[in-house]
Amino acid sequence: MVKRPSVLRVNDQVMFDHTTHTVVAISGATVRLLSATGTTMVIALAYLLAAHDFQLLNTPEHTTDKPTTSPATATGTPTDPTAVKSDGTRVEPHGLLDALPEQVLHAAREWERHLLELETGQPPAHQLPRPEYDPTSSTLAQRERAKAHELSATGTATSVRTIQRMRRRYHEQGLWGLIDSRHLPQTSPPGTPTDAVDARVIAAAKAVIDAQTVTSTGTKSRAIRQIKQRLDDEHGPDTVAMPSRATCYRLLDELSVGKYTFGSATTRRQTANKPSRPYTPTITARPGEQVQLDTTPLDVMAVMDDGVIGRAELVLALDISTRTICAGVLRPVGAKAVDAALLLARVTVPEPMRPGWDQALAMSASRILHSRLVTLDARMAMAAAKPVIVPDTVVIDHGKIFLSEVFQRAADTLGISVQPAHQQTATDEATVERTFASINTLFCQHVAGHTGRDVTRRGSDVNQRAVWSLPELQELFDEWVIAGWQTRPHDGLRHPFNPDHAISPNDAYAAQIAAAGYVPITLTWHDWAGPRPCMRR
Repeated sequence: MVKRPSVLRVNDQVMFDHTTHTVVAISGATVRLLSATGTTMVIALAYLLAAHDFQLLNTPEHTTDKPTTSPATATGTPTDPTAVKSDGTRVEPHGLLDALPEQVLHAAREWERHLLELETGQPPAHQLPRPEYDPTSSTLAQRERAKAHELSATGTATSVRTIQRMRRRYHEQGLWGLIDSRHLPQTSPPGTPTDAVDARVIAAAKAVIDAQTVTSTGTKSRAIRQIKQRLDDEHGPDTVAMPSRATCYRLLDELSVGKYTFGSATTRRQTANKPSRPYTPTITARPGEQVQLDTTPLDVMAVMDDGVIGRAELVLALDISTRTICAGVLRPVGAKAVDAALLLARVTVPEPMRPGWDQALAMSASRILHSRLVTLDARMAMAAAKPVIVPDTVVIDHGKIFLSEVFQRAADTLGISVQPAHQQTATDEATVERTFASINTLFCQHVAGHTGRDVTRRGSDVNQRAVWSLPELQELFDEWVIAGWQTRPHDGLRHPFNPDHAISPNDAYAAQIAAAGYVPITLTWHDWAGPRPCMRR
């Protein structure tokens, strides 16, 4: 197995002349050693490495392999593409270098050749040393000026600052640091605002940013004041020095990436509610295994019973297995518990055909197994093309209408299990939440009185355009569910024998009904209205 040579660095322990020494400085081709007895000596690097008893003591298992004799390697700047940082970690960008254009890699190696000559005085192969780069007769600053003048004379305008920058990058990253940055992958710079900031300031900044999740959006200057106050409370007044204001702004920008700390409060809360664990969608095997219930205001204005223009609210039941909209009840904003109970009742009965509806919307004209269902339930003869799905379990949020006694008793009467979702966890009802967005785009925007999803998208004449009453809007919605939603291919539905193509909710129901079956529930007058109250004489 090929083994790389060791690297001699400052603070290394070496054995020389039968005595342990510490490397305290490396300058060009000379090394300054400090013995265990406290004496110092300056010795030529070549003489040290050639000594018969030389040994690098701080390598694993005290290997006796001698380090490479290259002066560049001795200074911590290797001549191969493996970069050795000041902390001793290696960066081996061989695969990255192979992906670069040949001319770019050639230019980097030319820079490497110039820098090695500048630092060690060693010219390229087959050339004599030049006196202007001799470390014993010139300072580093003189050699930098000489190299800048030499490169500028060849037609490449180069300043001393450029030489110093390239030397620093070479020491930190090796040959990779000399690559023209225009040809590098677009990554974040190695230096970040947190590099030079006190760790206590960073911890306080993170705590302040986390505290902004539920508060109203403020400015960065407010956050800086809160960071200062937090540091004074935890460590004492003026104990921890605050960085400059510009650095604080850059620090807040870096720590708040993706958190919308200084943006939309709604987006900030929604982002914070995302689970940290990998999100797994709900998977069901048969219709009715899980039905999600939720409410939302629709993006439509309607004429209420008293003639006042108001927003309509939708109480929705969605089957997860088939994506069927089992039922949807429209009410003025502020739905009541009885509306949620009514929703369960509508879920368990067929959707009747309305006068004026086209016969293409009838269940007999759909792919649902109509003839078999008619033998089980006579009501299916005049039913619209929407399957009747009796839920086993309904998933609810923590809305008052679903936690009410009226809704819970209705679910118990129908034998339906109620499963509350986790609080502040939108992914528990992600499917029905996404369905609301689809309803707003596929149905609401085509209805007179459409408001848009927020006030910035609302027209100036919405109230004048609102012409539908709430019962009329309910009729339009029911017809759209049957004619549009139930027959529209859904990306989340696939036929088991043809998974390459999306299918509609009705097709999904037809594919699953043979295995799941259908259990009709006939609701009597008492089921709908409840027992009559006793009247006193």
